[in-house]
Amino acid sequence: MESIKNDDMAEEILDLVNEDDEVIGQMPRSEVTAKKMKNKRVINAFIVNDDGKLWIPRRSANKAQSPNVLDMSVGGHVESGEDYDTCFARETMEETRLDVTKLPHKLLGKMTPHEHGTNAFMCVYEIRANDVPNHNPEDFSEYYWLTPQEVLDRLASGDMGKHDLPIIIRHYYCQVL
Repeated sequence: MESIKNDDMAEEILDLVNEDDEVIGQMPRSEVTAKKMKNKRVINAFIVNDDGKLWIPRRSANKAQSPNVLDMSVGGHVESGEDYDTCFARETMEETRLDVTKLPHKLLGKMTPHEHGTNAFMCVYEIRANDVPNHNPEDFSEYYWLTPQEVLDRLASGDMGKHDLPIIIRHYYCQVL
């Protein structure tokens, strides 16, 4: 994982990818964000309990991007040189203090901006757990256990959520068979 020094603070360097998710370059995260670029990599995950409810946190007010909105259980940028699975394990530990090597989990699939309308290339994971994670209070201010439809209903009634939240939920949890 690479970083650069910027005013004595390390800044994440992200890989930029083409439509086939092949690395074509790198750029500091701040530039990728400022330019609203979608050809970056991220991971998202949902903690799902035995009742089929998703652990949906609300981002804390101090977050630079999307403060006070509903979020996926875990999410983060894949750093340059890192793969999706490594990022998933790192972000899950950072945000929820859960060790995915000790919990049942699976890759639900991959989504892309050009195929699904997401804000990035992403791998989406599911973690099976019944307990509320010991989440990082710097990341999340509150949480809910909600069915996928309850999440969509909250968003439809005006509660704010991250852009990709309803896209991912509809794709993986509300498919008509």
